[in-house]
Amino acid sequence: MDAAGSGRAALLGTSEAGALNLLFSATHPDRAAALILLNSYARLTWAEDYSCGIRPNEAEGLLDAIESGWGKGVAFEALVASQSDNDAMRNWWARYQRQAASPGTAVMLLRRAFDTDARGVLSSITVPTLILHKAGDPFTGPEHGRYLAERIPAARYVELSGIDHLFFAEDSARLVAEIQEFLTGVRDASEPDRVLATVLFSDIVGSTETAARIGDRRWQDIIQSYYAVIHTELARFRGNEINTAGDGVFASFDGPARAIRCGLAICEAVRQFGIDVRVGVHTGECELIAGKIGGIAVHIGARVAALAQPSEVLVSATVRDLVAGSGLQFEERGPHTLKGVPGTWPLYAVSRGRRV
Repeated sequence: MDAAGSGRAALLGTSEAGALNLLFSATHPDRAAALILLNSYARLTWAEDYSCGIRPNEAEGLLDAIESGWGKGVAFEALVASQSDNDAMRNWWARYQRQAASPGTAVMLLRRAFDTDARGVLSSITVPTLILHKAGDPFTGPEHGRYLAERIPAARYVELSGIDHLFFAEDSARLVAEIQEFLTGVRDASEPDRVLATVLFSDIVGSTETAARIGDRRWQDIIQSYYAVIHTELARFRGNEINTAGDGVFASFDGPARAIRCGLAICEAVRQFGIDVRVGVHTGECELIAGKIGGIAVHIGARVAALAQPSEVLVSATVRDLVAGSGLQFEERGPHTLKGVPGTWPLYAVSRGRRV
């Protein structure tokens, strides 16, 4: 800071960088204009008086996995859960690891993070503090953020919807807006547009095994026929194709009943090609981003689809409630934990044999 001519600065620490910022703010309050912590913590490992930490045996297992998988995209799902199906970002993550450090160096630095405990300085922090934490962070849950907020005098705590530990891939506009308001007292008026939408996700069951069994040429013919069915049924039920990746399809609808009937039609039509699909449907408030939709409702839809059985349309309780009176019938599939999404979600399968 001296070299840059910076007398005071607002500090932002994410993940393990939070501890360094906590120490700096407590030691040099005259140099810290404000402190912002994002998905961070004072301590990472479990202790008798810190039950939300990672258990020592789990920490060792994680370090072993990181060392053996470093440079191959290890921990991608835990840190950027919203992009777990994004192969391009996974490859970028693997390349980033290879360019950043050797496996041994990475483990050495992460072991130091596991050894860090900054709880002793929390009560000494007097600078304005904002604590932001994602509710569905699978690596450091929001209880870490709440612990900080309860012990740093006058800290402001904001719990955000989302499932990422790292900050750059999910709802960054909301993060920037919270930080801007905290530092300046004014929030940018251009909040993202939101709309209630029904999302449908579909993919082919056992696609990798099927492709290996029948060969690339035959598989490409099936994929083309599969997408022809998708496009036909989306047009028929007024669905909007948002994205495709491999054999996965993501579409939106302005009504859940049409989405369900579209999913049933797709399941029935693709059987002629010797394949089965699984379909998931959810309705929720989505963000409009550059003409496309995103947000936690989209992630829930993808997680629901991943739990569907072959030739099954699986829906959330929200969808089942919204289509009451439509003639559609459902079978209970019990409560489920959706990866990276807080809470327990009851799911329902659309009864087979319903007319579309």
